Amino acid sequence: MIYPIGRQNFENLRNDGFVYVDKTALIYKLVKEGCVYFLSRPRRFGKSLLLSTLEAYFTGKKELFKGLAIENLEKDWLEYPVLHLDLNAKKFDKAQDLHDILNAQLHHYEQKYDSKAVDTSVEGRFRAVIRAAKEKTGRNAVVLIDEYDKPILQATGNELLQEEFRNTLKAFYGVLKSADADLKFALLTGVTKFGKVSVFSDLNNLRDISMSTQFHDICGITDDELHNVFDEEIQQLAQDNGQTKEEAYATLKRNYDGYHFNYGTNGLYNPFSILWTLSEKRYSNYWFKTGTPTYLVELIKKADFNIEELSNYAASEEQLNSVHVDDIDPIPVLYQSGYLTIAGYDSRFDSFILNYPNEEVKAGFIKFLLPFYTRTKDKQAQTIISKFVTAIEKGNAQEFMLQLQSLMAGTPYELVKELENHYQNVIYIITKLMGFYVQAEYRTMNGRIDLLIGTKEYLYIIELKFNGSAQEAMQQINNKDYSLPFEQQNRKIIKIGANVSPRTRNIDNWTIE
Repeated sequence: MIYPIGRQNFENLRNDGFVYVDKTALIYKLVKEGCVYFLSRPRRFGKSLLLSTLEAYFTGKKELFKGLAIENLEKDWLEYPVLHLDLNAKKFDKAQDLHDILNAQLHHYEQKYDSKAVDTSVEGRFRAVIRAAKEKTGRNAVVLIDEYDKPILQATGNELLQEEFRNTLKAFYGVLKSADADLKFALLTGVTKFGKVSVFSDLNNLRDISMSTQFHDICGITDDELHNVFDEEIQQLAQDNGQTKEEAYATLKRNYDGYHFNYGTNGLYNPFSILWTLSEKRYSNYWFKTGTPTYLVELIKKADFNIEELSNYAASEEQLNSVHVDDIDPIPVLYQSGYLTIAGYDSRFDSFILNYPNEEVKAGFIKFLLPFYTRTKDKQAQTIISKFVTAIEKGNAQEFMLQLQSLMAGTPYELVKELENHYQNVIYIITKLMGFYVQAEYRTMNGRIDLLIGTKEYLYIIELKFNGSAQEAMQQINNKDYSLPFEQQNRKIIKIGANVSPRTRNIDNWTIE
């Protein structure tokens, strides 16, 4: 089996014998039920291949669909003029970049369809070329736009540039409303959906299928597709990793499944990680290695967000459905980018419960956070974590606290907005990376344990005070009997009371029992 890693052109994929997970029945349904669509999905989730497949379909290339579901559904196979725009090929660090890429792509279609616009703005030329395509071919035009949001995302942190991009794109995409009579079909795809007075505010004929239960699996791989298409390859994966086939399936599900874009839908596997895993015959964080935008962490820090709360976060559909460029709320960006997913629904409050979709995302994201909360470099993270693990496994609480103090001592003033929440986040990140059972703010009958770390032989109960004393922290552990629920377990209980000083901006003393 040949895996289409990095291959996004449907025609080349089919002609060169690459494996293709058949989404054409859903594509046929999409085309027949509507006209102007928008789809938000995480990066490397198959959006570009979807657009390429639609282009092949609308240009009447029936031979490419031999053996696929749509071969028996479509009877006419008519050819339509297709305008396929891709905004992924620029850095967009200056205003001219957006005009350059739009000019280049519009020029190509203006030549193809003999379009001459009176209005020479990019939106005027876009409207003119849609009309010219219809006039020259006698059929309504198809518009496919890939990475519609790339310029705005690239300009995050530069408010003036972002506003300029937003204004240009708002007018440009608004053409899809005024050109409605000349359109057969249009689909815009991207990672995020911007709301309020942003790029879609005038586009009221747009159908957003990002949370549609009908089209939730138009990108991504379902469990049935994994079994039906890749079963033999998963058998080989299991053999190469000393597993049974059932164990291999379980590992794939744990690492790469779990994406839900509405409540009650089946989970989806990340196609990029699945294809890489089967190709390399080993498990790794393939999707995460392709890069995480730093603006996500900057949003979390700017909002002074408690990282622990990212698990089981309750959010409304309105909150998830659009990103506001003037807002610092990290939740919709994390959801739309694929770092959080819909894990449940609370009917009482009409809210979705969010969580990490799988182990690849959870482990990768927590590790990615560490350098943003300390001076630790990416390459140092594993060494630092190994020192913490060694100390904890040996029951060496003193060494653990010294390592923690050393790590916090490297945190510069400018990284810390609110002291208490910052250090709670640092400790949460460290303990999660150690791979042990950790539950911050652990509930007991008498109160909450700030931090609980468990190994096979030891159980650590840690209480932190801010601008208090280590003795106060230990007194709280003992007075509230935090250790009582665990005393029947066959593990040694170690209590640590510590204090973080706002003056030194670090742990200044601790006591151990």
